[in-house]
Order: sequence, then C-alpha cells, then structure tokens
Amino acid sequence: QVQLVESGGGLVQPGGSLRRSCAASGMIFRIYTMGWYRQAPGKQRELVAVITSSGRTNYAGSVKGRFTISRDNAKNTVYLQMNRLAPQDTAVYYCTAYYYAPYWGQGTQVTVSS
Repeated sequence: QVQLVESGGGLVQPGGSLRRSCAASGMIFRIYTMGWYRQAPGKQRELVAVITSSGRTNYAGSVKGRFTISRDNAKNTVYLQMNRLAPQDTAVYYCTAYYYAPYWGQGTQVTVSS
C-alpha cells in the first residue's frame, strides 16, 4: 500500500528555514503529482505547493518566493524548502500524493516562534 513518511518539522525562529521531506513507498512515484498542504489551528487545510510528474510547480500566494517544492524520483522523495518563515506559517504540514486518488502523510507540526 502507499505510504508517505514525513520528516523535518519542528520549531524555528521567525526568518529561519526548514526543509521538509516526504519519502514515498508502495507506488510508482514518478507518475504521481506530489504536494504539501498545511492546516493551522481553527483553519481549513490549504494547499501550499504542488509538483507534477513532469516537474511543473504551483504555489499558494502566501508562500510564493519563500518556499520551494522539488522531487527526486530516484529517491522517491519530495521536498519542501521553507525560507523566511513567519509566525503565520505555523501549522501541521501534510505531504500528499495524487494519481487517481489522494494519499496523505501523517502530518508534522511546524512552529515558527521566537
């Protein structure tokens, strides 16, 4: 079965950086669209960034220019480089894989606070 295992969350100061990773298994990784969502307390889950099987990317307006999504098909892994983090980026971040249906990672807390 499809498994998405996330790593790289935690606490960071405003202006800092974090790199999230999501290792996939049980799927033909290269054909999947991969993405990152986040959900802050009291808010709906929102799309952060997505990368298609061909490498095309799309970002939420709030993170464009600060976050970068990438993928390594040889390692079955998708990454989210988050720079210039701000308190409003605090949320649980979820990795997702989509082909015919979405699959979700376990979610990892990212807290931006001084």
